[in-house]
Amino acid sequence: MRAIRVASAALLGLTALTFSATAAVAGDGDHDLAPITPFAFSVQPSTVSAGGQVSLLLKRDDGCRGSATVTSGVFDTVTIPPGQSSATAMVDWDARPGAVYDVTFACGGASGSTGLTISGGRPDGPTPAPLQRGVRAGVGGSAGGFDLKEIGLGAALIAGSVGTAWYMSRRRTASDDS
Repeated sequence: MRAIRVASAALLGLTALTFSATAAVAGDGDHDLAPITPFAFSVQPSTVSAGGQVSLLLKRDDGCRGSATVTSGVFDTVTIPPGQSSATAMVDWDARPGAVYDVTFACGGASGSTGLTISGGRPDGPTPAPLQRGVRAGVGGSAGGFDLKEIGLGAALIAGSVGTAWYMSRRRTASDDS
């Protein structure tokens, strides 16, 4: 009978651990990161009006030391010289609203692409360049931005399930002894 209680407590703890692990694996919504290349890149904003301006961001930490070339069917080819990590491009006025254009970054023999969506309206004037913070690539979800609320909730769930299982097994053991 005691083996059943211990197995139940272990199963309860494992279930709580499984539920807290899936929340941690789900990530924080960084779906706009570029595909895997020796270098990281992004287009900001990822949705822009025809005639608008986009920033082409390149992280040069590991794989891109020379000139980088950025091409797309919606703006002229842009070259990011060595030592710089960003450039701007003006989106063509005849870009189709609702279309998604590929933006390809090439450097050091490697290339990768991401999408640029054209929104429905046209800007009244030039759009200001967004704040350049660099891209978060290569962290794989393991070190990119710990959320203390999620960690605390996961720890509380695990501690609560382990404590409940211990209490239930000790309480029944005490009643069986009398």
